[in-house]
Amino acid sequence: MTGEQTLVIIKPDGVQRGLVGEIIGRLERRGLQIVAMELRAISRQTAERHYAEHEGKPFYAGLVDYIVSSPAVVLALSGPGAIAVTRSTVGATRPAEAAPGTIRGDLGLTVGRNLIHASDSADSAARELALFFPDGTTTYDRAISPWLLES
Repeated sequence: MTGEQTLVIIKPDGVQRGLVGEIIGRLERRGLQIVAMELRAISRQTAERHYAEHEGKPFYAGLVDYIVSSPAVVLALSGPGAIAVTRSTVGATRPAEAAPGTIRGDLGLTVGRNLIHASDSADSAARELALFFPDGTTTYDRAISPWLLES
């Protein structure tokens, strides 16, 4: 599949609540292709680098403490407009403001436990993908691609 790549993290609350399959299923049903995936305990060092833009904000320490508290699923997704498609599927950061039909709108309750992270721009996606998948991602052709994409 051609297109851009983006990073998604199913946060500890998504893993603990048993929503990994539901969340991945929604992203795959949109037509996005998984090109890397791992269940992992995110290290404090990686979490601090990932959330570096929030350092110094009142919620930073809690954010880092939370993401390292339990395993998360880290994915790289690929597809045309993958960043925008993923973000629209995920929904607004605050679940109460997320549209019904989105992951956060249907499954989330509070901003501190909003299930999922998704890169918000091409620059963020490149930085985050390099942080979590330094060896890169894989590519492969799916037989379904002609049914998803126009030539």
